[in-house]
Amino acid sequence: MKIIVVSDTHKNFEAYNDVVNRNPADYYIHLGDGVNEFADVAKSNPDKNFIFVKGEDDFCKASTKQLLRIGKCRLFCAHGNEQNVTGGLDTIISEAKKAGCNILLYGHTHLYRAEKIDGIYVMNPGCLGSPRGKSALSYGVLEISDDGQVKMNIVAY
Repeated sequence: MKIIVVSDTHKNFEAYNDVVNRNPADYYIHLGDGVNEFADVAKSNPDKNFIFVKGEDDFCKASTKQLLRIGKCRLFCAHGNEQNVTGGLDTIISEAKKAGCNILLYGHTHLYRAEKIDGIYVMNPGCLGSPRGKSALSYGVLEISDDGQVKMNIVAY
């Protein structure tokens, strides 16, 4: 399974649409702060599987987190503002563990990362809207093999 992971598109429809259309995948996960462009891209690609979690700048009725089972893996998806990820990852990692997840996807910080922490694969795809620091616009590619092996990559846009 190949999953494209984005976050914090902040009205950058063009970049999000381009990433979706240039990257064939089984799922496209948006981790919040971009509900309008998410809705527009999903509407224009009805044949693709989209998943969205709400960020603090999204004024909609979507959930702020989702638990997914994809293949042999269980994913915890959240924007991260409710877990105060800017102050560290302890809370969100604890939530993912309590939910029985082995993959954690979050956004909010606009800073990308992909690493294994305390037995959990952790990915923040960065952002496609307004990067912070010296980071470039970016998105994540998550691959889950049939036997449950996980690969994570950050791609500069």
